[in-house]
Amino acid sequence: MSEAFIVAALRTAGARKGGRLAGWHPADLAAQVIDALVARLDLDPRLIDDVILGCVGQAGEQSNNVARNAVLASRLPESVPGVTIDRQCGSSQQALHFAAQAVMSGTMDVVIAGGVESMTRVPMGLPATLPYKHGFGSYMSPAMQARYPGMQFSQFTGAEQLAVKYGLTKEALDAYALASHQRAAAATREGRFAAEIVPIAVRDAAGQPTGEVHAADEGIRFDASLEAIAGVKLLAEGGRISAATASQICDGAAALVVASERGLRALGQPRPLAIVRQMTVIGHDPVIMLEGPIPAPPLALKRAGLRLEDIDLFEVNEAFASVPLAWLAATGADPARLNVHGGAIALGHPLGASGAKLMTTLVHALADRGARYGLQTMCEGGGLANVTIVERA
Repeated sequence: MSEAFIVAALRTAGARKGGRLAGWHPADLAAQVIDALVARLDLDPRLIDDVILGCVGQAGEQSNNVARNAVLASRLPESVPGVTIDRQCGSSQQALHFAAQAVMSGTMDVVIAGGVESMTRVPMGLPATLPYKHGFGSYMSPAMQARYPGMQFSQFTGAEQLAVKYGLTKEALDAYALASHQRAAAATREGRFAAEIVPIAVRDAAGQPTGEVHAADEGIRFDASLEAIAGVKLLAEGGRISAATASQICDGAAALVVASERGLRALGQPRPLAIVRQMTVIGHDPVIMLEGPIPAPPLALKRAGLRLEDIDLFEVNEAFASVPLAWLAATGADPARLNVHGGAIALGHPLGASGAKLMTTLVHALADRGARYGLQTMCEGGGLANVTIVERA
């Protein structure tokens, strides 16, 4: 079986809701990253077997197969296909899994995997709330309601439950959020993100260029303080989570080129960034919802023949501060290896693009540090979790 190589990985800088990427149609935004990948590798676009993009809000401007629309908005020929997938927040991490599986199987040789989400133009939850509002029913079927009577699946409730279960105080959550901003600010100042970010021209509400360029993550608070974070209103009365200890709503796109050995030869033998060593996905409790990243990595590590101590860098998505803190409490992993350049609390969480975004940062961080193994995992709606283990090439 062929290996799956990550040959190139790029992302947009994260943008706040209504911020510096709000003027971009999501298909066009994804196309910008795809075109940048092709240019980075001087890649013959006819070699691309498929484009697989994750997207959670598949409605409005992100409907009707946004991956194919991104291809048609890019410089790729019409002959390149595209498919959009939804595994909630893990959608583009799953896109990477599907791409790697395709090239490992020998059925494809060069695949672009990634994701896009404009949370400005397609607000979170719209594909469920809009039809329900107009009388077209709920995703909660009668059989689901019978299995989970009286339950309303909520990431916010799950985040609080996780904090309680693992004994995480509000003070610990606040301190973690501050550290996320501090790490992201340091990485930005030191140019750690420069190799992975595609500069994007800022457009106004009418889609016209403003003359500015978006090349730095917009959500980082360089002046963040524990006092300011602690003062943010809690999401639920008596709870522990606030908007300051939750991921930021974000617009963004990210993508990676994945190739087999044969694909590498066709591409002219570029030096890969990493090799995909293991891919795992599990289902877990959909009520607490966010706990899947705790049992999933041990399974992936066992399948890869590795130990937790073998992993040099971890990316655990900061959907809420309670997720990585619960993960650290459960695993005993070294906190100094976790989210070393900050996470979604500071950098944003563009839902369907986040998996590819995190992997882009991970493979570049491995290269930057000369480290060997990286592990990425994410909590996902429905109680799911993906795990990807990569080795620097």
